[in-house]
Amino acid sequence: MLHYPTSQLTSKQAYKFLSGSIIPRPIAWVTTLNQEHGTINAAPFSFFNAVASDIPLVTLAVLRRADSIKDTARNILAANELVIHLVDDQVVESMNKTAASLEPEQSEITINEIETTASKSVTVPGITAAPIRMEARLHQYVPIKNHEEQIITDLFILEITDFHFAEAVFDKENEYILPEEFKPIARLAGNTYSHIAGLFDLKRPD
Repeated sequence: MLHYPTSQLTSKQAYKFLSGSIIPRPIAWVTTLNQEHGTINAAPFSFFNAVASDIPLVTLAVLRRADSIKDTARNILAANELVIHLVDDQVVESMNKTAASLEPEQSEITINEIETTASKSVTVPGITAAPIRMEARLHQYVPIKNHEEQIITDLFILEITDFHFAEAVFDKENEYILPEEFKPIARLAGNTYSHIAGLFDLKRPD
């Protein structure tokens, strides 16, 4: 086995090792509202996952660059709400376009002509074409600091208030999401993405 002590890694190496090892990762395509400018921001993040179900909670980690907070993180802290979308082939190109760096007053939604729809519980609109979307409110904010006490990641624990499913990806009778119909896009490392394939079942031991 090749061995790399993390004390000797650069930030770039650590990111490469994490993003290349922890795969595939779900993509949270997030819309937020910039209250100062009234613009809707959209951006994708792959440091994202579920953490609880009694209260439906997910985590979203927004990494900082040069100690600069990103628009999405700033908007969540200001408004305490957002909409999370999951990504399939239909929206992956639009999702990728919203990864571009823009000024806070510029809207990725407007620039890329992405259709939105009104939400039920939050003021932030959702992206119409996404197969699954989740309206959410801020449950807990954890500023993650480095050894020098600088914030390096804005970690959000978010409570889902509403689920929305495209009819094609949802078995309404059994209340199952159908992965073979959903066909989610997953994040790997660099510029690489993947589909899920080769589904199989394993019975859990008693």
